[in-house]
Amino acid sequence: MKKTLYLMRHGQTVFNARDMVQGFCDSPLTELGQRQPLYAKRWFEDHNVAFDHAYSSTQERASDTLELITDLPYERLKGIKEMNFGKFEGGPNHEMRKIGFGEDRDALIPFGGESWYAVQDRAVRALTEVMEKDDHQTVLAVSHGCTIFAFTHKWFPEATWEILKMTNCVILKFEYEDGVFTFNYAVDHDFDRPLD
Repeated sequence: MKKTLYLMRHGQTVFNARDMVQGFCDSPLTELGQRQPLYAKRWFEDHNVAFDHAYSSTQERASDTLELITDLPYERLKGIKEMNFGKFEGGPNHEMRKIGFGEDRDALIPFGGESWYAVQDRAVRALTEVMEKDDHQTVLAVSHGCTIFAFTHKWFPEATWEILKMTNCVILKFEYEDGVFTFNYAVDHDFDRPLD
């Protein structure tokens, strides 16, 4: 029996706005980042999507985003927290790009960070465990850019950041059946459009 997972990125944070590395460290949602989840909430309402369960990563930017979308009680999952960027945490993104991050899946390991494959494995394991639960038919999970990208790449190797529209509060829809996730589509939002 097919189940549905809506995997979503958190709203914009202070570090996002400043183009700073934000992995295991955290920063609060900006004013825009507090409005962005309302667009996702409206999309879910407009498409008659009702969740039976909700999850977020253990980081506050994810749980704060989730709480703006649904009143459901939710569980925090370590497996879908953001990648650990090691010594680059809290620094400018351009410094991390200099070491080949993005092309070299293990570029962060010498700097105390995580391998892309380790992130992928923990996200796949965590979300598979969630979707295997009997009463989980339509699930919302709020996570992070690199974690979502690594997870999606497991099931859709041709995925690029652009194809997945990996903006803040992007929604990725997956179907789940027999241990396999199938990527359906990505929904980004026009944050300049009034909500009313």
